[in-house]
Amino acid sequence: MSRSLRIGLLVLLVLILGLLGNFLLQRAESYEEVVTHGPSPEARANPYLAAEQFLRKQGIEVARADNLAGLDTLPSRGHTLLLLANRSNLTPRQNERLLEWTARGGHLLFVAERMWDEEQGKSGDLLLDKLNVQQYPVEKLDEEEAEQASGEATDDQEPASEDGEEQPKDAYPYLTKLYLENEQAPAYIDFDTDFHLYDANNLAHVWANSGEATHLLQIYHGDGLISIVSDAWVWQNENLSNYDNAWLLWYLSQDSAVTLVYNADRDSLLALLQRHFAPALLALVLLLVLTLWHVGQRRGPLLQPQPVSRRQLQEHLRAAADFLLRQSGQQRLLGNLQQDILRRARRRHPGFERLAVADQWQILGRLSRQPSTIISQAMRPLGEKRLSASYFTRQVAHLQTLRNAL
Repeated sequence: MSRSLRIGLLVLLVLILGLLGNFLLQRAESYEEVVTHGPSPEARANPYLAAEQFLRKQGIEVARADNLAGLDTLPSRGHTLLLLANRSNLTPRQNERLLEWTARGGHLLFVAERMWDEEQGKSGDLLLDKLNVQQYPVEKLDEEEAEQASGEATDDQEPASEDGEEQPKDAYPYLTKLYLENEQAPAYIDFDTDFHLYDANNLAHVWANSGEATHLLQIYHGDGLISIVSDAWVWQNENLSNYDNAWLLWYLSQDSAVTLVYNADRDSLLALLQRHFAPALLALVLLLVLTLWHVGQRRGPLLQPQPVSRRQLQEHLRAAADFLLRQSGQQRLLGNLQQDILRRARRRHPGFERLAVADQWQILGRLSRQPSTIISQAMRPLGEKRLSASYFTRQVAHLQTLRNAL
């Protein structure tokens, strides 16, 4: 193959590769990797953070409270209290204060928490029972309607109006609808349709219903207003933007300052002490007893440090004892102590050496005023077996005690 032909083939290959690269670049799509980190730590810690920010954007003053400790200083008129927290820990007096605050011109919004108990004639939710508002599960309403329908004659025709026309069907039975004056279409809110609010005294002037149940009631109370909802999940971070949920929050809060309470479990110290008085009193008594026991412990006087000469003497004696132990052994040292005791006894009791061993031990007990167990432990014959360090130490202590007593 000639050189010119090889050059021509190389140029052709370069052109083909260039055209192929240009084609691939034109066909390639841009790739962007999206990493989702989920909710921020602030949003995870505050389920109503989006609601707070939304109200502030509407020009509404919003404050957050962890408990009802500041209710006495909170103005009633021109103020809305959104009580979205669990209220099971509130005392009867705190519930009365909420109603008194509302009667002075405030707007109180709270969530119905308990179901109505037919047998007891109450629900246990102090605010609901005070207003005679009853909450039922929708399943129970369906059962009652079925029982009523079974006792009546029915036909297969669709319900009709007075002029014979069929009633229009609800296009959104699972959405709660709030109708306002001068508005052609209602507002739609996705309350949980498993619960129904019943105004037993027929005092509500505003209500919002889904296909089968009522989920919002408004009742005048003194100079103020009470709003009751079946749930507050519609205003949590993940649900606020659905349907008209955010609009309803604005509608109920407009023209007022707002205080949100959704951590009522973290009550003030005084309220916690009132609620748990008996355990707190018991803990206080135990703490007082432990303190008195600690203070009342017997303590001896502080020991002054020994003089340098005495410490040096102790160190010298300890070193001498260690040297004798290494050189003579355990049996030799113990034997020397026993012989010293016998010499002291002969001085105190003439003829001591001529007595039998049992009589000698009896004399030693009388002279030293030591119990017989100490005498027998100290003066028993020594064997050839090496003693353990602890046993040797106890034996020396017995002998020294006996010798010092003589």
